[in-house]
Amino acid sequence: MAAALPLLALLPLSLPPAAPRGPAEPRVFLSSWAVRAPAGPRGAALLARRHGLLCLGRPVSSQHARTSSSCLSRNDLLSSSLCLQVIEGEPYYHFKHRGTVQKSLSRHWGWNMRLKKEPKVHWFEQQTVKKRTKRSVTVVPTDPWFHKQWYMNNDVSPDLNVLTAWGKGYTGLGVVLSILDDGIEKDHPDLSPNYDPLASYDFNSNDPDPQPRYNAWDENRHGTRCAGEVAAVANNRVCGAGIAYNAKVGGVRMLDGLITDIVEAQSLSFHPQHIHIYSASWGPEDDGKTVNGPGVLAMEAFYKGVTNGRGGLGSIFVWASGNGGLHHDNCNCDGYTNSIYTLSVGSTSASGQIPWYSEACSSTLTTTYSSGTRSEKQIVTTDLHHRCTDKHSGTSASAPLAAGMIALALEANPALTWRDMQHLVVRASKPAHLQAEDWAVNGVGRKVSHHYGYGLLDAGLLVELARKWTGTRPQRKCSVKALHTPRNIGSKLTISVNVSFCSGRTKGIRSLEHVQVQLSLSYSRRGDLVIALTSPMGTTSTLVAVRPYDTSREGYKNWTFMSTHFWDEDAHGTWTLLLENKGDAYNTGILTSFILHLHGTDEDMTGRRLVASAVSECIKRDAQGACEECGDSFYAYQRLCLSYCPPRYYSLTRRSASPHAAGVCAECHPSCYTCQGASANNCTACPPACTFDELSRSCSPPRGLPSQDALQRAHLPVLILLSLICGSLILLAILYVTYRLAFRAGCLRRWQMVPAGLGPG
Repeated sequence: MAAALPLLALLPLSLPPAAPRGPAEPRVFLSSWAVRAPAGPRGAALLARRHGLLCLGRPVSSQHARTSSSCLSRNDLLSSSLCLQVIEGEPYYHFKHRGTVQKSLSRHWGWNMRLKKEPKVHWFEQQTVKKRTKRSVTVVPTDPWFHKQWYMNNDVSPDLNVLTAWGKGYTGLGVVLSILDDGIEKDHPDLSPNYDPLASYDFNSNDPDPQPRYNAWDENRHGTRCAGEVAAVANNRVCGAGIAYNAKVGGVRMLDGLITDIVEAQSLSFHPQHIHIYSASWGPEDDGKTVNGPGVLAMEAFYKGVTNGRGGLGSIFVWASGNGGLHHDNCNCDGYTNSIYTLSVGSTSASGQIPWYSEACSSTLTTTYSSGTRSEKQIVTTDLHHRCTDKHSGTSASAPLAAGMIALALEANPALTWRDMQHLVVRASKPAHLQAEDWAVNGVGRKVSHHYGYGLLDAGLLVELARKWTGTRPQRKCSVKALHTPRNIGSKLTISVNVSFCSGRTKGIRSLEHVQVQLSLSYSRRGDLVIALTSPMGTTSTLVAVRPYDTSREGYKNWTFMSTHFWDEDAHGTWTLLLENKGDAYNTGILTSFILHLHGTDEDMTGRRLVASAVSECIKRDAQGACEECGDSFYAYQRLCLSYCPPRYYSLTRRSASPHAAGVCAECHPSCYTCQGASANNCTACPPACTFDELSRSCSPPRGLPSQDALQRAHLPVLILLSLICGSLILLAILYVTYRLAFRAGCLRRWQMVPAGLGPG
C-alpha cells in the first residue's frame, strides 16, 4: 500500500451522496469525522495530529498483516503513529476530537472549515447518530430441546428440509459466519466450541471481545440468539442444534452504542477474506414513515465486499426484511434490504400465514419460518447467561436460519459467487403452503409474492443445486434514462421506456437478475403514492405500496427501489412505470428523474442444464492440503475439484505421470474477471468499472485513469531505487511481490466511489 497509496492523488474525488433521509428529525452530530486522505496511514496520522485530532481505526489481524498489499511492517502496524483504515485497502480514516462536545444538534463549524481547507483531505463527513432497530419481538427465555425445533424436525409439513441436507453430509464444515448485532455470548456452552475470534470484534468499545453488555432486562440478547440458530453445537445435550452446527461463528458488536456510517462500514468489511457470510437482523426504524439506507462508507463496504470478498467470489450478506408490518411499512424504503448486494429474507408462521410484523416488498428474495401469533410456535436458540429459549421471533429469527442453510450450500460448493447463491435461492424457494393474495406467475413461470419472495427455502434442494451448479456468467448492467423533462404526477402517471438500447455483445442482457428504479420526485403526502413497474413479459411488481403513517412532503430524493420479481426474464422490450395517488384528490407532485437499471447476464438461464456434479473428491493433495490432481473432466481449485473454474481463474491441462489429466484452475491476469489464458490479452470479461476491449481482449481502467501496466512501469524504478538505498535485493523482491498483490483485486484498484444508483444497490 505504501507504493500504491500516493497514486490516489492523481484521481478526482467522486463520491455518491448518502441515502435520503426520511421525515425531518433533529440530527445528532458527533465529535468524529470520516475522512478520505490519500496520503497513506502514516500521512493520515500526521494530518490528524496537525489539526489536533485523534485518528482511530479498525483492527488488522496478524494474518492480514502478512498478506496485505499495504507494504506495512509489523512495527508500523503496532506503531501509535499509524492511522488504521475504516475499510481495508481504502483511504478512509476515523478522526476524533476529545475536546469537542461529544454530541451536538449542529455541525461543528470550526473543525469542518479546517478540514475543508486542508488540501490533503479529499472528502470528509462529520458523523451523525443513526437509528437502527433490532428486528425482533419481545420474548421470554425458556429451556427447550431439539424436539421443539419444529421447523427442522418434520413437525410441520413442509419444514425447512434441513435433515435432508444433513443426510447428504453437509453441516457447515469449513464455513465462517459473523453475526452483525449487539454482541455474542462467546462462552455459551452451545456456542463456544464453534466460536471464531477471527470473525469477531467489538466496534462499540473498539476491542476484540464481542461479549454483550448485560443489564437487568437482557436487552442485548439479540446477537446471541441469532448466532445459536446458525451454529449451535449439535449432540452436546445443550439447547438445540444450529442449522450449520459444524460451521464457525463470530459476532461483531456494533448495535449497542452510537451507530455511525463508520461503525457500519467497519462491521460490513470486517475480515472479508476470512468470513464467508454476514448475517444482519437490523436496519432503519420500521415505523412506516422512514426512508433511509446505508451512508457513503457502508455503501462502499457492500460494493467492495461483493467485488473482493472471499477471494473475489464475493461476501454474502443475509438481511432480515423488517418488522414494520404493524405500521404498514415497506422494506423497499430500507436501503439495506433493497440492495442488490444483500439477500433479503422474509418470515412465515408455522401455519403458513403472514406474520403480523411482516413487511411486503419487491426486494424480498426468500422466506423461512418464524413466529406468528402469540400462541404459535417460535424459534429455538441460545440465550444470555448460558440459557436457551424457544421464544425467538420476528424476521430477526428468519434471516439467521437462511444464513445457516446458505452455509450448508457453501460447504457443498465453496466456489459459488454471491450471485450464484442468489440464483440458487430463487430456485430452492417454493410457494408450498404459504398463504397470500398476491401470488403471481412471472414471465418465466415462477410464482412470486411481495410477502414471501419466491417462497419457503428448502435446505435439501439448496445443497443439491449447489453441488450441480456451474458458475453464472459475469454480471452485466444496462442503465436507461427514461425521463428527460419533469412530469406532473397528478392522479396517475405512466411512463414507458424501450430498452432495445440494452443489447449488443458487451451490454446485452438475456436473463435478468435485479431490476432497480432510481427516482427523484416531490409529493404532498409521500405515503399516498403507489409505484409499480411492469416488465416487457407482463410481470407487474409493486415497488412501494400505501404507507399510511408516511406523511412526509419530501418525496423521494434520488431513491433507488429494487425488485427481484423479474428474475430470469428477458429484458428486451417496453418497461412501464406507474405512479398512482391512492390518497386525497388534492395531492400533487412532480417526477423529475427516472433511471431504469437492469442487472443480469447474457446467458439464457431458463435453458441452463445442471451437471451431474460440479464438485468432486480430490485424488492428490500437497503438503498444505491444496488439491493437485482430480479425476477426468475436473479441475483442481484450492482444496477441491470442480467441473468448471470460477471467476479470476481459467481451466488449464498439464502433463501428469498419472493416468488422469492434471486439470487445474490457473489464475487469470489480475486485470481480468474471467479469461481464457494468463496474459492481459486473454480476458473474456472485466471487473466492475473497467472496460472490455473486444479487439485486444483486454480490460482497461475507467477513462482518464492510467492503466495497470503504465502504473507498474512508472513505479518499478522507484522500487529499484528504494532497494538500492536499503542495499537489499531481498527488500526489492518483497516490495515487488507486494506491489503486484495491490492489483489482484481488479484491472486497477477501485480508488473512486461508484456514483449513487450506478454502483451499490
